[in-house]
Amino acid sequence: MTFLEALRETVSWVLILSGGFFTIVGAFGIWRFRDFWARLHAASITDSAGMILMMAGMCVQAGFTLITVKLIIIGVFLFITGPTATHAVANAALVSGRRPTEAPGLTGTEPQR
Repeated sequence: MTFLEALRETVSWVLILSGGFFTIVGAFGIWRFRDFWARLHAASITDSAGMILMMAGMCVQAGFTLITVKLIIIGVFLFITGPTATHAVANAALVSGRRPTEAPGLTGTEPQR
């Protein structure tokens, strides 16, 4: 194994493992947070970050092949649909009457000018 092959393997596994770390942290965030809105935020952010890192690691692992092109297409699709789905869920919850809790001292109205 040459130095470049070892470097490619190392970089790809660092990216894949860090993407897995973000995904696991997001799962614990969904489990740990009390509020629906905080859980939705944890799921959305860590899902996108984990997916990008894992896809990048798999692209580095595959090299310059047709598999890399397919992984990039899948990554673009997930990069667009993940935040869109989260927005749709948040909008549906807001329209159905589920409001975020206000912090102490906030009234939920616009300030007077």
